[in-house]
Amino acid sequence: MKKTILLLSLVGLMTGACAQQNPIAMKYAPIISADLAKKHLSIIASDEYEGRETGKPGAEKAAHYIADEFKSLGLQPIVNGSYFFNVPIIQNAFKVNTFTLNGAPLTSGKDFTAFAGTGTKTINAKEVVFVGYGIGADNYDDLKGIDIAGKVVIYISNGEPMSAGTSKISGTDKLSDWSGPRSRKRQAYILSKNPSLMLAVSTAGPGPGASGRGPGAGGARELPMALKKEGPAAPVTITIPQATADMLLKSSGKTVADLKTAIDQSGTPQSQTVKADIAIDYATEEIPVKAVDVLGFLPGSDQKLKDEVLVISAHYDHIGLVRTDGATDKVNNGADDDGSGTTGIMEIARAFTQAKKDGKGPRRSILFLGNVGEEKGLLGSEYYTDHPVIPLERTITDLNIDMIGRVGTEYIGKADSANYVYVIGSAMLSTELHNIGEKANNTYTKLDLDYKYDDPNDPNRFYYRSDHYNFAKHGVPIIFYFNGVHADYHRPGDEVSKINFPLLAKRAQLVFYTAWDLVNADKRPAVDGKK
Repeated sequence: MKKTILLLSLVGLMTGACAQQNPIAMKYAPIISADLAKKHLSIIASDEYEGRETGKPGAEKAAHYIADEFKSLGLQPIVNGSYFFNVPIIQNAFKVNTFTLNGAPLTSGKDFTAFAGTGTKTINAKEVVFVGYGIGADNYDDLKGIDIAGKVVIYISNGEPMSAGTSKISGTDKLSDWSGPRSRKRQAYILSKNPSLMLAVSTAGPGPGASGRGPGAGGARELPMALKKEGPAAPVTITIPQATADMLLKSSGKTVADLKTAIDQSGTPQSQTVKADIAIDYATEEIPVKAVDVLGFLPGSDQKLKDEVLVISAHYDHIGLVRTDGATDKVNNGADDDGSGTTGIMEIARAFTQAKKDGKGPRRSILFLGNVGEEKGLLGSEYYTDHPVIPLERTITDLNIDMIGRVGTEYIGKADSANYVYVIGSAMLSTELHNIGEKANNTYTKLDLDYKYDDPNDPNRFYYRSDHYNFAKHGVPIIFYFNGVHADYHRPGDEVSKINFPLLAKRAQLVFYTAWDLVNADKRPAVDGKK
């Protein structure tokens, strides 16, 4: 991938060196300014907005602020005459009423943990199926030839199959896909085989009683959020420590440690059915969450091209108030994450709407999309791309902005710390899109475009961690603009006072120039890559 990006970048440099600057685009780009960015961000990232957590008053205030800005600019409300696109998010109040093993009751928080689930169900089983790590990679499949439909499954939820100290996973599947940061691939793989219940054995770190919340949050665990789904509820996953797992496996004469050793020594799956008397009864209460995406539409001027749409997106939600007792600063303001991106799309919208008022509007249409629920699992963009207001086949690209107001940890102290941006995903689906982004930068902004994280196998998995991914998985080309994480990521220190507003504006100008070329080109960027 890196060699491919280098080659594409060289092509972009050669193209950019010969490119002519467009005086019309250059007239409107300066509308995107540090002063305007500071005006917007000082409001939406203020303490008054209480960290803009999805479902809370601060997020609602932010949604109305964005909608009011879109209205003042003259963007069209295309959701049945509204700027608000309702996203059916729910909180699941999940409770295990009873859970017994061989007649003995298990205690929540000690013998098991069930933080989330859906549906209401009673399960009685006389056996469980141990499926190793639950991995189904190219050359290693714990579930090959095994029918687990309707059965209780137990699997090791962390680590990997080893042989002579080396991972057994190779080929196109990488371990990071199965057990890397934020990966849920092994759980999804087991779910695809339709078990009745999944018991995930944790063999590392604190037991079920651990908080499990991210940095800077602390305190009591919030009810998880999810999109409301139609149809039957998915099987529930319950986390159990090794001690409970060993009780389940007792009739086999083996412990989890024994089975792990057997897998490592043989280098092959060791799935087996074990006798155990399990009874569990659980229920779920669905609590509706008020949540909206904010949409502003700018119609194109070209009769042949105006049905094609460019999406420029950013999420306006953040993680809300600090829940740790005794904290001095109670607000996770989210000035960079993603107040900076939200500010960026409002500024870019102002530049394009002014061009349209002057008779220089874009040939294609533009949808400015403020997403909710990104911090809860990319929920707003997932719902939009599954239920698009404008069909995705007419969507030519998503330019997604998530954190463009700070200097990331890796650039602190570097000579180009105030003149860079990480670019992710530009060539994943479209070589042409990558070249358009390179050309725009080489012609106008001349930022250092850093492709360090432009790799699906990047252990940080940034390609999968913001709203652009929901477009990409539907085959829509994307570019993700990002300044990298810093010491205040998801902490109260992510405040307006630490934003580099000239850098924010310059990065947003890069998005504007790239968008200008996309919406005014004769052809949309061709898709020649894989999702």
